[in-house]
Amino acid sequence: MLTRKQHELLMFIHERIKEGGVSPSFDEMKEALDLRSKSGIHRLITALEERGFIRRLPHRARALEILKLPESASPSLAVARGGKGFSPSVIEGGAQMKPASRDLAPAREPSDSMTLSVMGRIAAGTPIEALQEESHQVNVPLSLLGSGEHYALEVKGDSMIEAGILDGDTVLIQRCDTAASGEIVVALVDGYEATLKRLRKKGDSIALEAANPAYETRIFGPDRVRVQGKLVGLLRRY
Repeated sequence: MLTRKQHELLMFIHERIKEGGVSPSFDEMKEALDLRSKSGIHRLITALEERGFIRRLPHRARALEILKLPESASPSLAVARGGKGFSPSVIEGGAQMKPASRDLAPAREPSDSMTLSVMGRIAAGTPIEALQEESHQVNVPLSLLGSGEHYALEVKGDSMIEAGILDGDTVLIQRCDTAASGEIVVALVDGYEATLKRLRKKGDSIALEAANPAYETRIFGPDRVRVQGKLVGLLRRY
């Protein structure tokens, strides 16, 4: 059974995809549900995904697919922009779910590029607090990406300059939770600090190694570091 906010968000996404072929932005979702921050939207989307109502489409920003909808519907929320209303359903105990129709899938991207979400800044230096919200989007040639799901981050700091990664660069990250020793990864330290470093496995320990002699290598126990993705490319503006 969905909460009221989960239900409202599901139906808002459904109507926007049906009308325009693409899912709404996080800002539009936040405004429509009258939430103070986009972190609440992330939690609602995760809950809907875990319950099998939606799925995130790989390789694309703002790409959500409706997998099923509640059986009945009644008006409860207006679209934030333009005032055009829609009819979300009222959840009843034991209600049967119906599959969404095929025409709900977002329109295809051009075959030679795709749009990635830039999920804030990543520290190439002393770790900073992890950012999980989309700040903006970038268009990326497919030739820079591999298989799987990707996202982008802005680099802050100079600890990876000898690896060719400069302050202000946008790094392209393939989402994964494991990496080989020697790969450059997005590492989450103690659950809240994110940093871009070269991963080294040393016995039962994990070393996060800078590519700048001014920074020392930091060594952690395996339970303190989680891999959030690995570097596959970067974008730079001159």
